[in-house]
Amino acid sequence: MYSGPDQRPPYTPPAGFLRYRLEVQWDGAGFVGWQSQPRQRSVQDTLQAALDGVAQAARPVAAGRTDAGVHAECMTLHWDISESMRLSPLRLHAALNGRLPSDLAVLALSVAPPDFHARYRCTGRSYLYRVLTTEQRRPLWQGRALHLAAALDLEAMQAAAAVLIGEHDFAAFATQEERQTRRVLYRLEVRRSGDLIELHLHGESFLRQMVRCLVGTLLKVGRGEWTPADVQRILASRDRAQAGPNVPPHGLYFAGAQYGVE
Repeated sequence: MYSGPDQRPPYTPPAGFLRYRLEVQWDGAGFVGWQSQPRQRSVQDTLQAALDGVAQAARPVAAGRTDAGVHAECMTLHWDISESMRLSPLRLHAALNGRLPSDLAVLALSVAPPDFHARYRCTGRSYLYRVLTTEQRRPLWQGRALHLAAALDLEAMQAAAAVLIGEHDFAAFATQEERQTRRVLYRLEVRRSGDLIELHLHGESFLRQMVRCLVGTLLKVGRGEWTPADVQRILASRDRAQAGPNVPPHGLYFAGAQYGVE
């Protein structure tokens, strides 16, 4: 049994604060990413500023961090806000969106269980990368998808993707990673959607810039520069220098976070 202010159950908000769960969407072009950085525009700081003068709040915590330029279709976060705030969840939702800039919006907001934690309770994270394969560029996809005029071998990319699914040491696909590099990749699908090739990735967690490197490697397979066997060799090497380049961030989307049975 827990008792006293210093023996709360793990992840719970401090005394006098209520925990909220939010689903947030943003266009990454104008942000340095999720994480607060001095004198730069981050999603975390922009959200925090929207509550200035409304309520006392801790810093919001997201399911995952994103690099500069990466978009979020639906990022889950939790936010501990003072119980002295008198706004209902419905009014708080409206108030936040009224104060946020046009490239950031709260999709959903509700009171969360006190032990909900957007990062540590997360059991899966999904990403999407979009590649536009038209011969000529498309202005409406500018900043939303990587444009490659070259034809891509979809079947070869799918075969190479199958090599990467499962539990592996993904050190060859991580940039300056100090954590242990073994991860489980539950899904890596490559499929065509009109003029787009979409790569869908789902795992419990990802290494630093792992998604962008995996996509860059598969694109080299799609262009005929490497084979699925080469990808198997690169994976086994654990050497970042062997893998493909990180693709640009503007084609990447954080697509969603999962929390087991909800």
